[in-house]
Amino acid sequence: MATRERVVRMSVEQPMWRALAGYRVLTLLYAVFLGFLRRDTYERPWVAIAFLGLLAVWTLATLPRVAGARSCTGRFLGTDLTVALAGILLTPLADFQAQQQDGSTLPSIWTAGSVLAFALKGGWRWAAFASTLVAAANIVERGEPSRDTLHNVLLVWVASIAIGYVVEVARASERTLARALEIEAATRERERLARDIHDSVLQVLAMVQRRGTALGGEAAELGRMAGEQEIALRSLVSSGLVPPSRATEDAAGGALVRARDDGDGRESDGTDLRALLAPYARARVDLAGPGTPVTMPAPAARELAAAVGAALDNVRAHAGAGARAWILVEDEPDEVIVTVRDDGPGIPEGRLAQAEGEGRLGVALSIRGRLRDLGGTAELLSVPGQGTEVELKVPKVSRGKAGTAR
Repeated sequence: MATRERVVRMSVEQPMWRALAGYRVLTLLYAVFLGFLRRDTYERPWVAIAFLGLLAVWTLATLPRVAGARSCTGRFLGTDLTVALAGILLTPLADFQAQQQDGSTLPSIWTAGSVLAFALKGGWRWAAFASTLVAAANIVERGEPSRDTLHNVLLVWVASIAIGYVVEVARASERTLARALEIEAATRERERLARDIHDSVLQVLAMVQRRGTALGGEAAELGRMAGEQEIALRSLVSSGLVPPSRATEDAAGGALVRARDDGDGRESDGTDLRALLAPYARARVDLAGPGTPVTMPAPAARELAAAVGAALDNVRAHAGAGARAWILVEDEPDEVIVTVRDDGPGIPEGRLAQAEGEGRLGVALSIRGRLRDLGGTAELLSVPGQGTEVELKVPKVSRGKAGTAR
């Protein structure tokens, strides 16, 4: 809520409040200039001088109060409007005849600033209230409503209400945008958690199911139960009902793997991607890369390594026990490219779409989702009978949310 309110204040209201502060200063100078030009025509010049002096002190002293909605309180708005109304009603006392000739008042168009402050603070209803009081004061000051007076009153009334309405619409739009950003952030967090679950919990449950079925006996029953839990958890992940909470970690028995800091509470400035990929090199997995460190931001390197791990999990699960895999790391000037290739049977056409429909989101979330969050891409090429190749590209200056420490 605090973040959303801060977005609204900064993006919509602050420029308007700054414009209002400038308007008050400019109209003060205009009112003083008019008073100077008419100094010889006032019947009681001391009234005009006293009021304009008070108006100047009040305007300059209260500039910080119109810096934002928080400082512009209801009490201040009431006092500010009172100053404007007093200036209007004091105009005949300064010079009744001169006022009757040109229709201008001592505060002149400075009065509109008080009404606009009401509009920015409370919307069109507050603006209607303030402009109605100004209209009544102008009619009382004139003695009888002339066409010019009615014209000016109507202009201020309509303009202030319109501005107040625009402010309310802008606020509602900003709140909607802030809510949409919150939903997007929550969705990304769910997807990140779903990837972690796929990399740990679902893989373990699938392994228990396969091993239990192969062993038979009581182990087969355990495998069946693990398979049921896997299906249920996949359904939750695919429906987006898994919340980013500690409940899933507890259910997984601590198997959920998260990114860690370097031990001193801070993320490291750079991590050698080769060090994170080295544990994947096994008897049937070859790792090839540059002879120099491939340095990346720590969170981005961990996410990319996890995507490689997900690709290797797919090789073990679908390419067969005898399949070989190769990991190739390329350190380009603007990006890092990691290719995972296997010599398995390949992926039949339409199998990925079918797997996503069944809730098996390993490629969609663990690989493509991670790369999308890093501002990168993941391309999968598979020909039946000729193996599968996954190419992961990540820019060195990450454009995604995972490129910064969480």
